Amino acid sequence: MSLSETRKNPVPGEGDINAKVMLVGLGPGYHENLQGKPFVGSSGKFLDELLKLARLKREDVYITNVIKCYLPDNKPTLEQIKACSPYLDQQISLINPETLLTLGNIATSSISQKYNLGMGSIGKNHGSVFEVNTLQLQARIIPMYHPASALYNPGMRETLKDDWRDLRI
Repeated sequence: MSLSETRKNPVPGEGDINAKVMLVGLGPGYHENLQGKPFVGSSGKFLDELLKLARLKREDVYITNVIKCYLPDNKPTLEQIKACSPYLDQQISLINPETLLTLGNIATSSISQKYNLGMGSIGKNHGSVFEVNTLQLQARIIPMYHPASALYNPGMRETLKDDWRDLRI
């Protein structure tokens, strides 16, 4: 099934196009699909809380996803990731962030492969800083747990809060 068949609205991303910080998640959920904006559901509310802990404002960052259309089962195929990859590449190039926060396994894996970082699992590397210095991007990449992980596993809530509180951006 084509991604465009599962969506009501594409969710390319939103925020400050001159942002020094860019967040990349997996893809839009149910509420994001309806509103056409990233992170507006319950994980978005928690993300707002996490941003405050990191002394960041939502309007000062740029938020996007690897996948730009609603995934009903939240499990993208490699083909779907590749189909959306040029859009994410363009966004990274245009925003040119100093810090790129990858939210969750899929975003971390995608960015790690894109920049040849060999980050490994999010469980091992959350909160770690990886430097990228290419012709296209010079930035710090920091893998973080996805805010939704704390919604599905409340025991993760404090780990996420600690990681965001410790961010030095």
